[in-house]
Amino acid sequence: MQIGIINGIYTDGSPDFRTSYPVNLVPVPKATGISEGYLRPADGIVKTGDGPGSNRGGLNWNGVLYRVMGTKLVTVAQNGTVTVIGDVGSGGRVTFTYSFDYLAVTSGGRLYLYDGTTLTQVTDPDLGTALTVVWVDGYFMTTDGKFLVITELNNPFAVDPLKYGSSEADPDPVKALLKLRNEIYALNRHTIEVFDNIGSAGFPFQRITGAQIQKGTLGTHTCCVFGENIAFMGSGTNENISIYIGANGTVQKIATREIEEILAGYTEAQLSTSFMQERTEGGHQFLDIHLPDQTIVFDAAGSQAVEQPVWFFLRTSVVGLGQWAVSDAIWAYDRWNVGKPNDTDVGYLDKSIATHWGETIGWEFGTIIVYNESRGAIFHDMELVSLTGRVQPGADPTVWTSYSVDGLTYSVEKPARVGKLGEYNKRVVWLQQGHMRNWRLQKFRGTSEAQLAMARLEARVEPLAF
Repeated sequence: MQIGIINGIYTDGSPDFRTSYPVNLVPVPKATGISEGYLRPADGIVKTGDGPGSNRGGLNWNGVLYRVMGTKLVTVAQNGTVTVIGDVGSGGRVTFTYSFDYLAVTSGGRLYLYDGTTLTQVTDPDLGTALTVVWVDGYFMTTDGKFLVITELNNPFAVDPLKYGSSEADPDPVKALLKLRNEIYALNRHTIEVFDNIGSAGFPFQRITGAQIQKGTLGTHTCCVFGENIAFMGSGTNENISIYIGANGTVQKIATREIEEILAGYTEAQLSTSFMQERTEGGHQFLDIHLPDQTIVFDAAGSQAVEQPVWFFLRTSVVGLGQWAVSDAIWAYDRWNVGKPNDTDVGYLDKSIATHWGETIGWEFGTIIVYNESRGAIFHDMELVSLTGRVQPGADPTVWTSYSVDGLTYSVEKPARVGKLGEYNKRVVWLQQGHMRNWRLQKFRGTSEAQLAMARLEARVEPLAF
């Protein structure tokens, strides 16, 4: 009997059937002859250097990786060397953009421009508070939550208050600005409005009425450009919080019921501090959603391939909840460069390892329910069909499994060795795995020492006839 492993099931005290998504394992929809998909280890993290403060955001400009670390704007070289450019002051997460001549960064409500030599703050009092910044058609555009503010075409350090714009379809505050297909998306709390440059006197951008979306985002960083769309966490008026992608007046919910249950465990204030970003690799199109204490990931390409939403968790922990210790994955130097949240470490993602910043982490996944029409069954043995022999040098790792007949409580874990480095023919098998009277589900866990790609769970089951 083959038992599904891409997504699992568990129950809670509501009562309710819930979906368990893999942790630190990436679902890959691929026909192998063994199964129609498999789970592979998520990328590890290699440290290359330290900066002058904690990571607050980053960008690739002209082939060079820039970050704000602590109060400093810095460059990070391929070998991890950090060079300080100047001071941008304190504050929370920053936003970056660039023009032909300047790198722009907002920090603590202030706007700074860097021309490759000199870092200068925009001090024009008409700028107001700069929550976020985008560059479009020669203008730097910011927002203070109420107005859309542009700099002058011939002087990016000057602002004309007669050229303010606004997003007024709904009296909700502007949370963020994004640029997609050279159009400006003003993401408000409950609506999203789209603007196009028509070159008129005063504020040169005009609202595209038919492109408006009747949902909005929670915060400045709970949205991002995702492929040819805008991805955001938020809601419409009088709606629960969910996750959407949309553009040009259309919107699609990508959050499953399970994801919405997870979001419902946070307050809106907590969720507004989250941040989202796109990351593409090897046929995957990931949307990383960094919640306060964990990271959930949506794979758009995988979802399209299997025609259902593909989600998984990334965590820097051995067991239980844990934040994924990655801040701002930036593509530069032919790799994904990362920082460590609330820390000075810089590094990059590496497929050849599974540890995070040199520390062991855990992985786990569950199965769907095995059901024999209430007649029960004996589980003689189970085999986790895997690619073995790719473990860390010197390691002799173990994978543990346990089962549940109610979705809440689990049996004592049973171990199985997965083989040492080079033992490619090792079979991961458990014998004498008990029985079930009604239904049963299985759970597996291991650590980054056991780098397995798991294609299938095969069980030899003897049905009971009542």
